[in-house]
Amino acid sequence: MKTIYSLVHLTDITCPPPELIRTAAKVGFDAVSLRTIPMGLVGENPFNIAKDHRLFADTKKAAEETGILIHDTENARIAVGVNVANYEADLDAAARLGIHHILCNIWTDDKEFYTDQFGQLCDLAKEYNQIVSLEFVTWASVTNLKSAMKLLQDVQKNNTGIVLDCLHFYRSRVTVEELEKCPKELFHYVHLCDCEKAIPDDKESLIFTGREARLYPGEGAIPLRKIISKVPQAVRGVECPNVKRIKLLGREEHFRRCLEFAKKFA
Repeated sequence: MKTIYSLVHLTDITCPPPELIRTAAKVGFDAVSLRTIPMGLVGENPFNIAKDHRLFADTKKAAEETGILIHDTENARIAVGVNVANYEADLDAAARLGIHHILCNIWTDDKEFYTDQFGQLCDLAKEYNQIVSLEFVTWASVTNLKSAMKLLQDVQKNNTGIVLDCLHFYRSRVTVEELEKCPKELFHYVHLCDCEKAIPDDKESLIFTGREARLYPGEGAIPLRKIISKVPQAVRGVECPNVKRIKLLGREEHFRRCLEFAKKFA
């Protein structure tokens, strides 16, 4: 089975989807993972393909002309004040681009609420032949593999999965032994990157690395080969946002190095 490498949008979240697709193809990626579901955050620059018809058309054209697979999109987050039913237009637009995987994470400690909303999101996604994969995030509410597995067990839906982001895997202190106990079929894709050995104990530092200063795969302390060996079927999403490196190298060269390092270490 061919290994698929996908460029994850957060690697340069300022890059419009059509340009991300064309640059990804140019440097040798097989696929991209987009961020087209607005999160409603301050300072966000959403690439809302559900409402921006020109952007949708340009994104579709770029994928068709390059042969790049649009593997997944994000972020259908669950939070207080968010009704997952409002994601329907986003899921519909994604489906029209051939996207079958939707990323979700949890930003509320109200377990009853987020369990109900996650279940509803899975039901909605099923109408579009989509799988909802839960990403546990070190500074969110569902922070580790154990909690993510518990949520999937609680909702009992057949179109769910878990996204292994290697940064969160390491910084939430998840072990490879925990991963071995989980059904492999739940892991459709991973996010590859690296980080320093020391794990910060404050939220601000965790967020800074996560959004602006990840290392290339193999440069840091994350046991990437061990993680990947447990989920060999997973698409390798490369997610290495690093503001300094993009400024120094330029977007295209940064993307190229992301792929080169990923292929060496995972």
